Amino acid sequence: MISIHNYGEIPAPWKADVLIEALPWLQRFAGTRVVIKYGGHAMVDDNLKRSFASDVQFLRQVGLYPIVVHGGGPQISAMLKRLGISSEFRGGLRVTTPEVRDVVQMVLTGTVQRELVGLINEDRPYAVGLSGGDGGLMTAQLRHAYVEGEELDVGLVGDVASINPDAVEDLLRAGRIPVISTVAPDASGEILNLNADTAAAALAQSLGAQKLVILTDVPGLYAHWPDTDSLINWIWVSELEKMLPSLDAGMVPKMEACVRAVRGGVAKAHVIDGRQPHSMLLEIFTDEGVGTSVLQDGATE
Repeated sequence: MISIHNYGEIPAPWKADVLIEALPWLQRFAGTRVVIKYGGHAMVDDNLKRSFASDVQFLRQVGLYPIVVHGGGPQISAMLKRLGISSEFRGGLRVTTPEVRDVVQMVLTGTVQRELVGLINEDRPYAVGLSGGDGGLMTAQLRHAYVEGEELDVGLVGDVASINPDAVEDLLRAGRIPVISTVAPDASGEILNLNADTAAAALAQSLGAQKLVILTDVPGLYAHWPDTDSLINWIWVSELEKMLPSLDAGMVPKMEACVRAVRGGVAKAHVIDGRQPHSMLLEIFTDEGVGTSVLQDGATE
C-alpha cells in the first residue's frame, strides 16, 4: 500500500499548537534510539549545519538517543578537485582508488566530523566522534555497483560485513551522542570507503533503533518522477523493493538502506529533505510529517 500527498512548505516558526501536537510523539519516542544519516546540502550550508546540530541536541534533551552517521560527499569532491584528483560515480557510488580513499579518510575524520562534533557541542558537550574502525565498531567487505544488471568495479568501496556496537553502547550509556564517520577496515586491515546510507542502516539494525532518518537533497521518494505532485508520504517495505530497479541511481543507496533497516527490525525509516531547516523534527514530532516513511508491511502511520 502507498499513500501520496503534495509536499507542502514547512511551517516556521513553530507555534503553540505545533508544540501541543508534538507532545504525544515526545512521550512515545522518549528513551528510543534514532540513527541519523547526515548528508547532502545540510553539510555545506552554514545555517543548515547549525540547524542540524541544534536538532540533534534537541533530540537528546527530550529523552531520545540520537546516533549520527555522516558521509562527506560535497567536501570530498571539493578536496579532490583542489588536489587535482579525478573522481567519478558508478551506480550511485564513488569510484575509490587508493589515492581517493586516502582523501576520503582525511576529509571524513579530520574535517567533517570535527566540525560536526564542535557544532553539536556548542550547547552541551555530549558529542563524541568515532570512525567505523574505532573500538572494532565495523568490519567492511568490498562491494560493487550495479547498473542495468551489470556489475561494476568501484574500487575500495565497502559494505558493512559485521558490527560490534559495544563502543557506541558505552557512549549511549554515558549520555553521549556518537558521531560516526564511514570508513572501516576489511578483514585484512585495508581501509574501505563505506556508503554512509548503508552503514547507517546496518548500525540502526544492530542497535535496535526505533528509527533511521536519512537527510538528502530531495523532498523524498516520488511515485512518478518527475511529477512533483507524486511524493510518497509512506510506503510499505515490500512495495519499495518492487520500485528499486526503476529508481534514479543516486536514490538507490538511500532506499536500499531503508529496506535493509526495516527488514532488519527498525520500525520506520525516513528519507527527508535536509535543505529544509528542522525537517528532522517535523518528521518525527508532527502528525503530518515531511518526506517519505518506509514501514513494515501491514503497519500504518
